[in-house]
Amino acid sequence: MLRIYGNRALKTLPGTDTRPTSARVREALFNIWQGRVAGSRWLDLCTGSGAMGAEALCRGAAEVVGIEKSPEAYAITRENWQKVAQSDQTFSLFKGDVVKQLSRLHGQPFDCIYFDPPYASELYLPVLERVVSLNLLQPTGEMAVEYRPDAWETANVSGLELVRQKHYGTTHLAFYTPAPTVPQA
Repeated sequence: MLRIYGNRALKTLPGTDTRPTSARVREALFNIWQGRVAGSRWLDLCTGSGAMGAEALCRGAAEVVGIEKSPEAYAITRENWQKVAQSDQTFSLFKGDVVKQLSRLHGQPFDCIYFDPPYASELYLPVLERVVSLNLLQPTGEMAVEYRPDAWETANVSGLELVRQKHYGTTHLAFYTPAPTVPQA
């Protein structure tokens, strides 16, 4: 069991196949994004237990969308989100490879995107590039990428600007916003 905002209990997957975002990192992220979440469109990539999306729902996100590859994690995420979503909130969840499933969201930009893949995966750069090419981040939106520095280094991605990094023990967060566009003469 895992507890989130409001002391709500969520189901988690048994074993070590998924690694829930720690309470410390979740709290830090929601403190950083406290003015963004209420009323937002939230995208949760590699949902795991769905704790981040559930927390966004508890904090007033209008809509939460998630992508999860594992059938077991997908089922737990769906159950957790059903448990916390209010009648005026919507959520949807897609099962499958995150890079492929992102195309379903083309041109539907989000205010907040949280991306927490398996640390040793090769998903970081392909997902960041797809977020840009599919126009998934609002002009005023922000994307947080959870990583461990021995598994990935922040990257310069055309169309995104790395605006800050935070460190919580061995867990790091990189925050990206859409890169400013240069007016053409």
